[in-house]
Amino acid sequence: MPSQTTPDTPDVRRSILAVGQQIMAHKGFSGVGINEILTTAGVPKGSFYHYFGSKEAFGEALLSSYFETYLAEIDRTLARDDLNWAQRLMAYFEAWKNTQSVLDCQGKCLAVKLGAEVADLSEAMRQAMREGTQGIVTRLTAAIEAAQRERSVSSTGPASELAETLYQLWIGASILAKVERKPQPFDVALASTRRLLQTSDP
Repeated sequence: MPSQTTPDTPDVRRSILAVGQQIMAHKGFSGVGINEILTTAGVPKGSFYHYFGSKEAFGEALLSSYFETYLAEIDRTLARDDLNWAQRLMAYFEAWKNTQSVLDCQGKCLAVKLGAEVADLSEAMRQAMREGTQGIVTRLTAAIEAAQRERSVSSTGPASELAETLYQLWIGASILAKVERKPQPFDVALASTRRLLQTSDP
């Protein structure tokens, strides 16, 4: 017989974070109250304050948890030894397009949904967002450097600048796709990514 989840188990914390992420990815941070998260998760308010001292602390934990999972997914994509480095980079951006094209291009990326909002609301959440996005750019930088070494890309510019440019390009495309509710901005971003990397790999 499966064990019952109790208010003091880590599963409750994970459940609250998972439900919070799902709801806030659609409604934003300010538009969601603690009661809505707890009602959806089916846990009492005391459980929330057992793990999180405030909504701000919850937001910080939510972002840290989100980026931890996201960065692990990037690592898996960039570790594919069946692809060269240019193909691994393009696989990452293809996955970005596919993930963000769902639900009328409303996607589920918290960096896109919450970035501007939480930067003005909370220094702790801003720092969590900053660390997460820097983790993405750091991984892209290393991948571009590897692609330059194996010459699967022809771009010879500084990898760090190219990584920053690509990340900003895709954040912008994600916002425009949300506004237009169609994936065309991602197609433009993919074409621009190939030109910036100077690769013909699909």
